Amino acid sequence: MNRSTEAMHRSMRAVRGVALTALACALLALPWAAQAASNDNNVEWNGLFHDQGPLFVDHPEPTSAQTVTLTFRSFKGDLTSANIKYYDSADGAFHWVAMHWASNDPTGTFDYWQGTVPASSSEKYYRFQLNDGSASAWYSAAGTSSSEPSSGDFYLIPGFKTPDWMKNGVIYQIFPDRFYNGDTSNDVQTGQYSYGGQSTQKVAWGGSVFATGSGSNNLVFFGGDLAGVDQKLGYIKQTLGANIVYLNPVFTSPTNHKYDTEDYYHVDPAFGSNTTLQTLIADVHASTNGPKGYVMLDGVFNHTGDTSQWFDRYNWWSTQGAYESTSSTWYGYYTFQQWPGTYSSFYGYSTMPKLDYGASGSAVRNQIYGSASSVVKTWLSSPYGIDGWRLDAPQYIDAGGNNGSDTTNHQIMAELRTAVKAVNANAEILGEFWGNANPWTGNGKEWDSALNYDGFTQPVSEWITGYDYSGNAASIPASQFDSWLHGTRANYPGNVQQTMANFLSSHDIQRFAQRAGGDIWKTYLALIFQMTYVGTPTIYYGDEYGMQGGNDPDNRRTFDWTQGSTTNAAVALTQKLIAIRNQYAALRTGSFMSLLTDDSNKLYAYGRFDASHRVAVALNNDSTAHSVTVPVWQLSMANGSAVTDLLSGNTYTVSGGNVVVPVNGHYGAILAQ
Repeated sequence: MNRSTEAMHRSMRAVRGVALTALACALLALPWAAQAASNDNNVEWNGLFHDQGPLFVDHPEPTSAQTVTLTFRSFKGDLTSANIKYYDSADGAFHWVAMHWASNDPTGTFDYWQGTVPASSSEKYYRFQLNDGSASAWYSAAGTSSSEPSSGDFYLIPGFKTPDWMKNGVIYQIFPDRFYNGDTSNDVQTGQYSYGGQSTQKVAWGGSVFATGSGSNNLVFFGGDLAGVDQKLGYIKQTLGANIVYLNPVFTSPTNHKYDTEDYYHVDPAFGSNTTLQTLIADVHASTNGPKGYVMLDGVFNHTGDTSQWFDRYNWWSTQGAYESTSSTWYGYYTFQQWPGTYSSFYGYSTMPKLDYGASGSAVRNQIYGSASSVVKTWLSSPYGIDGWRLDAPQYIDAGGNNGSDTTNHQIMAELRTAVKAVNANAEILGEFWGNANPWTGNGKEWDSALNYDGFTQPVSEWITGYDYSGNAASIPASQFDSWLHGTRANYPGNVQQTMANFLSSHDIQRFAQRAGGDIWKTYLALIFQMTYVGTPTIYYGDEYGMQGGNDPDNRRTFDWTQGSTTNAAVALTQKLIAIRNQYAALRTGSFMSLLTDDSNKLYAYGRFDASHRVAVALNNDSTAHSVTVPVWQLSMANGSAVTDLLSGNTYTVSGGNVVVPVNGHYGAILAQ
């Protein structure tokens, strides 16, 4: 559900973007010849690099018993010394580790320096001090600076592990009513029931998502269901190659979106039954219909619907809900300012009364996640065995009718994590947040990752389409795009970055193709970036073929199955890109390095690399073709060596530290060696 905080964060991003853009331009302007460094009291910034990829951190997810050896890169012969400075949360003090020269890269261009941070259970945050004689520079996750930074450090959080299947997977998000009708017997019929004084409307597949007459858009049904998802797993897992199915809410609710939960323990009859969901989960997990898969459900735990048995505003249940009696078993589940008509609700919607989580051990906490029979544990456990929860509006979960007071909200999220991981240590906790989700992901005690509105969806939309994700005019050049990405990556530990959900569209915002004006080439470009950038690619059903749609509910059109095959060029490209991503671990968990920003020609290039492969990605956001000179020397690609464009199949030779590759308008090249 749309709780956009973009206005709140725009000014912050702008300041950050200006600073990082200036830094990026300074770095990228330096010539390749700068590799001829020497001890001349001048640290060559363009040779400096570290991130939390596997080449630079030997234990990126350390246990409390593991030391962590950090590797730093500089130009050969440039530095006279290097140090790690880290803050240890155990004693609240900074500590220094002297680094030593370890090796050169294969091309002889770079030095590698190493130092080891001692093992302990405490959180640590580190930066590097780099010296060339009397000159010094500092390097942190936020970038290079001439003076010591006060923030933007890299993270070491012992015991914090995010699921490997998220790091290596591709998510396919489904709004069940609009994907495929696999069982017509459970279709909601016109006039089948009324809610809020309005009746249900049955609409033929492909029809308008808008209600006729004075009806409610939330009561328009097309018949999509879980049996339909199951029947189309071959498309998801084989045709596309996605292996994580994320379902928008499936539990009993009177609306089509089901963000107003009536019963957390039963699948809505319009979608099937608990058995139907059990079968779907088993089929996703199976490897007989494509790659072994995983299932995430949408957990709407901030509020219930007003039709919930616990609340029962309309006397639908034989029991007495909180709205009906102050003596109700569930009266304490909600916060009433004046019973029964005045109560805390989500964003003022009276149909969504907020849950009151009270103190630790409360009835609500036990009901949602604390007890063995809680909602969270029931669906994680046999016979269902889902693999994770996407948490809806989790920052608002609170007690006493409040909307996410820091102390209580973070306590609840920490307790929820403990409950989830007790059932399945490899389960994913994916939080919905529209800004910097660091408060919930930066300490390893709450979410594993978050929806990446701020660090992916928004900048991609503004750079490629010229509009923000709400459809407002907002265009940024390549250099600002790069600095925005850099700044938002720095908000998170490396293992969180690798599991952030990177999506072009969602059920809460305009479709990407709508913002792109229907230009399918812009969808091609966005898909190339999505499948090669840091994080977990997340396809909102239909984005893979360029489905259009405006704001809610128009962004929830029915899937056009005439487009659901590789005869559609965008679908074929998606299939190819996912196969490439699956083939190269560097594109999933490797380091990320910016290589080129060209604002005039609208070009952007970056590298992904690990011990096995080096991959350079060149993107052309112009409407015309360009010859792109990619400085692959930064990736230690040797002169005379060959690189292959995995999209075209063409081979190129590294010369003068560069690869020159032609790239069509709104397209890209993926250069691998």
